[in-house]
Amino acid sequence: MLVTDLRPPLLLLPGFLCDEDLWRDQLTGLADVADGRVADLGHGDSIAGLAGQVLATAPPRFALAGFSFGGYVAQEIARQAPQRIERLALLDTSFHADTPERIAQRRGANKSVSLPGEFRGMTEQLLPSFIATDRLHDTALVQRINAMTLRQGREVFMRQNAMRRENGAAALRRLTCPVLVLCGRHDVLTPPALHEEMAALMPQAELVVVEDSGHMSPMEQPAAVTRAMRHWLAA
Repeated sequence: MLVTDLRPPLLLLPGFLCDEDLWRDQLTGLADVADGRVADLGHGDSIAGLAGQVLATAPPRFALAGFSFGGYVAQEIARQAPQRIERLALLDTSFHADTPERIAQRRGANKSVSLPGEFRGMTEQLLPSFIATDRLHDTALVQRINAMTLRQGREVFMRQNAMRRENGAAALRRLTCPVLVLCGRHDVLTPPALHEEMAALMPQAELVVVEDSGHMSPMEQPAAVTRAMRHWLAA
């Protein structure tokens, strides 16, 4: 007897130097209401190219969630194929294009990372920008994040870092599907004010600010993020 999976497909796009472990708790927590699949964004030479790769293997229609760097890929998917997105979630991300200064910073970072020596992943110096101050001594969380960045490695760092981020405002304004815009209260990389600006582009968007969380909200406050995404999937 043929059994059909009636759960809607949910494509999950990880962030810079992130993999499926970023979404571990959401994959488990939403398994009863969505068929979650994590895309591999580690191989490509542009955000447009990554969006094309995701679309090439995606079902005809799907829910789409993008975190940080993955949020830029999600916006490019919305630009290329808005009719295929049933609902969109943007987590701890931005819709602004890279400035010339930011492009120069990225080039400088790639030069530094390309120097001989061990790739160190998420260092202690970088952590305060990514997680809330209260979580800096959470050894299990810190180890999970560092292990994830080390799995991705130097080559993925350089590829993703070199990809130019484009302005997504026009693509977002055209969307009519349900949209969740979410970020951590203490996200210093893409702060709540930026997400308020992003949500204002889409009258149908729901803005959720997750308390006691920095940039890595799916890992820092997994229950709160899963709860918000469950509500979004039911909208």
